[in-house]
Amino acid sequence: MIDILEKVQQLELETGLRNTACRSRFFVHPKTTAKVCLFLHGFTAGPYQFEPLGKALFKQGYNVLVPLQPGHGLAGDWHSHNPPPLPTDIKTYLEFVLEWVKIAKTLGEKVVVGGLSSGGTLAAWLALQSPQEIDRALLFTPYLGNQNFLFDILIKILPIYFEWFNKDASGNFGYKGFRVPALRIFLELGEQVLKQAQNHPSAPILMVCSESDRAVSRSKQQDFFKRVVKQQPKSWYYCFDDSLEIEHRMMTKLEDNDYEELVITLAKAFIGSDLTWKQFQDMAIRIVQGEAYEKIQQELHLDAQTSQYLSAMMTQSFGCDNLKCINPHHG
Repeated sequence: MIDILEKVQQLELETGLRNTACRSRFFVHPKTTAKVCLFLHGFTAGPYQFEPLGKALFKQGYNVLVPLQPGHGLAGDWHSHNPPPLPTDIKTYLEFVLEWVKIAKTLGEKVVVGGLSSGGTLAAWLALQSPQEIDRALLFTPYLGNQNFLFDILIKILPIYFEWFNKDASGNFGYKGFRVPALRIFLELGEQVLKQAQNHPSAPILMVCSESDRAVSRSKQQDFFKRVVKQQPKSWYYCFDDSLEIEHRMMTKLEDNDYEELVITLAKAFIGSDLTWKQFQDMAIRIVQGEAYEKIQQELHLDAQTSQYLSAMMTQSFGCDNLKCINPHHG
């Protein structure tokens, strides 16, 4: 299977990418690991978004795959009259992620999937589509709808080319613009997974969002989580407080997140834990109230490492009385 990864990287070299940041990232041990992580980058972005988390989980003992998605990261003079060749049929992406799940299964005993924004939407689809095959799904501010519902309407009808408002922001190595139909398919997929979660079992899901994220609909993320946790109690919800100013591109310091380590710590804790949502909430409250985490660890039968991750994350990111970020009923 390592041969396939090498062929992917060779093909990318031959095709020509915008820059090295867009290349697929594979952090692979010389043997099969207990868990293998498959991460999906955001719309118009690239695998660079998951490099910090990928490296951290590799050091943790996992194999990690971050493939470049179809039509992304290619070299070219892209603009409104020559838009980047992004797919406009969601089947292209769904077939892509299913193929990568097959590859991942050869590199780990259990498959963990995750994604940012539209990549999170794809990971949500996988969690609902194949709950028996997916051990965990990490959804980093998944794109289930826009914060402004008027944008949802416009995306569904407009055929125009759109340039990102932050196209020249630091850490933006992907495309600066796109034709709206290429994004529309993810909005439609988001609506599909929201509906499917109503009465369909899912793999355990970690929903990570931020109050400072002005791009996507947090209310739809919360609705999705409420539906998922009813049938899959081992799911968690975590929303970063507005005071941290963690915006939509939350995976790296290169982009919008000065608290990159909090995302990594949360991911490590979720991947290694079997805590239910109720247990996670109770633990958060007790830690914030100053209770010794050694006692909590013993009562919840947590391994020392997972307990340490959770304690560190909650101590760093919770304000003195701020518990709203663990409550999906807050809007």
